[in-house]
Amino acid sequence: MAAPVPAAEPQASGAPQLPVCLLVLGMAGSGKTTFVQRLTGHLHSKGSPPYVINLDPAVHEVPFPANIDIRDTVKYKEVMKQYVLIDTPGQIEVFTWSASGTIITEALASSFPTVVIYVMDTSRSTNPVTFMSNMLYACSILYKTKLPFIVVMNKTDIIDHSFAVEWMQDFETFQDALNQETTYVSNLTRSMSLVLDEFYSSLRVVGVSAVAGTGFDELCVQVTSAAEEYEREYRPEYERLKKSLASAQSDQQKEQLERLRKDMGSIALDTGAGKDSLSPALDPSDLILTRGTLDEEDEEAESDTDDIDHRGGRGVLCFTALSQLSLTESQSSQLAFSVSVPVL
Repeated sequence: MAAPVPAAEPQASGAPQLPVCLLVLGMAGSGKTTFVQRLTGHLHSKGSPPYVINLDPAVHEVPFPANIDIRDTVKYKEVMKQYVLIDTPGQIEVFTWSASGTIITEALASSFPTVVIYVMDTSRSTNPVTFMSNMLYACSILYKTKLPFIVVMNKTDIIDHSFAVEWMQDFETFQDALNQETTYVSNLTRSMSLVLDEFYSSLRVVGVSAVAGTGFDELCVQVTSAAEEYEREYRPEYERLKKSLASAQSDQQKEQLERLRKDMGSIALDTGAGKDSLSPALDPSDLILTRGTLDEEDEEAESDTDDIDHRGGRGVLCFTALSQLSLTESQSSQLAFSVSVPVL
């Protein structure tokens, strides 16, 4: 779902303000859809109507006005809001670990400030083993997406989330709760709690009630802070990755051009170098015509069989080399007519 938020960082002069994308993840039954419904209403009440996207194809009824519903034909309009809220399926692995989920997440994160919201059922996390299971899920999602992260403890109208915050902040308190567990899983949980200390130290946690509507003002504050973190730490990394990709593509194109030059023999693609003023520069289409067609004297000198082998060989070489070359739009237009040149 999408909703307006205060600008995390001032944009470049004259540049439009980018929306903040909120990816709402969580286990089935944690209250994600109700949370999105309540957050949508909260943002509407603040005069910042969000842009809402439903990515759960199995939901029977969407209780919020979805701008894009995966169950319908997708129409991409009016996406440039201040917030974009995206409700995902309850089966976490369907979105987080699938190729489509990765593509959606990376496409959003490469263009907009993007924050992951992990919704957990507080009432079902009073058991320390279940709580640790939720935290391991949250940790895996954080390191998979590598994006600013907020844990939303939902259903605080049933039980306050303070016990969970205390477990994250005080290792001894969590160990005391674990001592009441006698299963072998408690030993694993005790070991994992030590590993997650660093994860807890920088984790944003907000308690909300999607039913009662409490905690959403604090959530908006945390979202703004996460969006600022994105601009400060994540965007520079994405920009670096984009430049690295562009450089790799440029190097690949140069390599393909060099391969084509070698395949074509002694005729250089750099038509401007080493040419005197009396010799017209050859463009790629001239190159094809020159290599794909013999001079008339050569045709007379060779037999029909040799002529077919010679010209056909060069024609195949020419088009084989071209098939390996990534061409720009202008180069493609220059070469388009040459396909009709006979190669036999």
